[in-house]
Amino acid sequence: MILAGVKQAGKPGVPWLVFLHGFSGDCREWLTVGEPLSDNRCLYLDLPGHGGSAGISVNGFDGVNDLLTRTLLSYNILNYWLVGYSLGGRIAMFHACQQPTGLRGLVVEGGHPGLQNPDEREARYRSDMAWATRFRSEPLDKVFTDWYHQPVFASLTDAQRTGLVALRSQNHGMHLADMLLATSLAVQPDLRMPLSARNFPFYYLYGERDEKFAAIAAELNTECHVIPNAGHNAHRENPDAVAASLAQILRLRIKDSQ
Repeated sequence: MILAGVKQAGKPGVPWLVFLHGFSGDCREWLTVGEPLSDNRCLYLDLPGHGGSAGISVNGFDGVNDLLTRTLLSYNILNYWLVGYSLGGRIAMFHACQQPTGLRGLVVEGGHPGLQNPDEREARYRSDMAWATRFRSEPLDKVFTDWYHQPVFASLTDAQRTGLVALRSQNHGMHLADMLLATSLAVQPDLRMPLSARNFPFYYLYGERDEKFAAIAAELNTECHVIPNAGHNAHRENPDAVAASLAQILRLRIKDSQ
């Protein structure tokens, strides 16, 4: 079994860009960023429990990584950059830290490298269990209304929040709950050390209004790009700026990656 995806044509010989969306999103999330990068062949994937991969379940980060690896091979993608947001960023970092031979670079937007103490993990486990219970048992519009009132989404306007609730409520609650628990921060390894010892380019993006992930970015030994006029979901709130950052990164690095 492989993940569902949408391909975008580009110039042969240029590394692929493989885009991974956030929790409750799908492969369409990154299209407005990837489409202007017309030289690059792009693959936009649906993660397990989402979109065309809604019926696929995994039992943890190793399972997601195996699926991602098999999916890339099925498309004959042997030379690629990973670009991931939030959950997709966490999966991208985990995959990169396994030292895959085809990886040429990593770009993460608002992704957490991992919790560092047992108390944080226990608190996150309790929180994700509570959310998973709600996703399984309550109307999704009600759950997502509360989801998007979490502090990390404080920069959203009422109109943005309403739009996201309507969009995300098209998901299937049981599948979301399963993926939320399988890839919880409570079970994710702390990736700071392997990221600091990396042998691949790594760039980190975050919205200027995203205080939580601005602080996380300061902990990482990597080049950061601050996206103006954006909060946590920067590529949705300011796709042109995110596309410009990606274009800048690729101009500097892809020649060396070939």
